[in-house]
Formats: sequence, structure tokens, C-alpha cells
Amino acid sequence: QVQLVESGGGLVQAGGSLRLSCAASGFIVRLAGMGWYRQAPGKQRELVATITSGGSTNYVDSVKGRFTISRDNAKNTVLLQMNSPKPEDTAVYYCNAAVGFSVTRQYWGQGTQVTVSS
Repeated sequence: QVQLVESGGGLVQAGGSLRLSCAASGFIVRLAGMGWYRQAPGKQRELVATITSGGSTNYVDSVKGRFTISRDNAKNTVLLQMNSPKPEDTAVYYCNAAVGFSVTRQYWGQGTQVTVSS
């Protein structure tokens, strides 16, 4: 079993900055892709950013140039640096990790609330 624990959420003013962190623990044979998703009230969960084990990144268009995803493979952590957040970035942010080799299993964190005030 693998556990993902997020931290760093909270209230931030538009134009400020916030950093989310997610630490993976448990029986980790190999951390493949990791990522951040978010879900705003009344909306479906959407991908925010992903990063492969090799460091290749992918972002939803709405956060490109403002958010940066990174990972520390030695510490099994993934970070999301949120710069210049906007009120529309307000959501519960979830960490996701794929564990395994040719066949992976998906794990989710419990979520952390991010609220951006205008």
C-alpha cells in the first residue's frame, strides 16, 4: 500500500505564491508518473500538471507560465509551485502517483484546499 500526503494549501491573495507538497510513503517499488489534479465546487476533477520519472512535464493551458511542477525522486515527493494564482485556481488539489513498472497502480492523496482571494 502507498500513502500520499499533501501539504501547503491555504488562503493566498491573487498574484501571490503558494507551494504544494506531496510525500509518498509505503511499499513503493517504483514511482512512475506523478501529478496534481484539482476539483472546484460543481466541477469535474481536472489535470493541473504531471511529471514523469525522467522529469518531463505537462500542464493544463490555464496554468502554463504560472505553475511549476517538480519532483525529488530521492525523497519520493512532488511539488507544485503556484505563482500569480488567480481566483479561478481555487479548488481542492489532489496529488496523484503511479506506482509500478510496466503495469502501474494509481494512488491519490486526500486533497488540500487552495483558496485564492481577489
